[in-house]
Amino acid sequence: MDNSSYINLNRQSGLLREMSVIANNIANISTTGYRREGVIFSEYVRQIGAQPAGGEIAASLEQNVSMGGAGAHFVDFTNGSLTKTGGNYDFAIDGDGFFLIDTPDGERLARAGRFMTNGDGMLITSDGNNVLDEAGAPIQIPPDVGLFAVAGDGSMSADGNPLGKIGVVMAPPEALLRSGGNLWQVRDGQGFEPIETPRILQGFLEGSNVEPILEIARMIEVQRAYEAGQQLLDIDNDRISKIIRTISQSP
Repeated sequence: MDNSSYINLNRQSGLLREMSVIANNIANISTTGYRREGVIFSEYVRQIGAQPAGGEIAASLEQNVSMGGAGAHFVDFTNGSLTKTGGNYDFAIDGDGFFLIDTPDGERLARAGRFMTNGDGMLITSDGNNVLDEAGAPIQIPPDVGLFAVAGDGSMSADGNPLGKIGVVMAPPEALLRSGGNLWQVRDGQGFEPIETPRILQGFLEGSNVEPILEIARMIEVQRAYEAGQQLLDIDNDRISKIIRTISQSP
């Protein structure tokens, strides 16, 4: 396989990866607190022959091969839109920060604030994980509470009796890794810091920050680019096949 085929295959591989990311974004348009992902393409230039003497630019360029591919991906941490639900255990963070969640794999972070209570009165996520307060302890709501309220700074109360503050923390975006279930974990060696004065809205949920029109438009662009690359691969394959047949038929 010659250089042109390698270059095209590398490009096609990157486009497939981006298509997968776009499809995942579209699938999570309605996921509470979801953060869209994107792919970063980079160019790699490699010298394939000795550089000519004399410093001639045109001749020098002929000695290099350039390959472009999906080098990395990024996460867009732009906040999603807020929707009023009126749910007593629905919460949204207006601004920066994450809810602190206790899971079997350790503490995780979440933007999705659709919580509930279990039979023991513990505030939990839809997956059954405990929501933690600012001290890192599970939040238990007393039985037969008439009014459970959360103030803008995260202070909780049950029928006017204080219950502490819901845990809201901050971590650098570059330190966060997806952990499944719309949760985030912090890279080893890096931690998170509590936010002293978060802005919590009770009875609201934060939606996904995916823009459907933009994602669909990008999907069409990627599909067309992939089809064009496939046509080039077919043409190159025909060229190589013709060369092989010509050589094999030569006396």
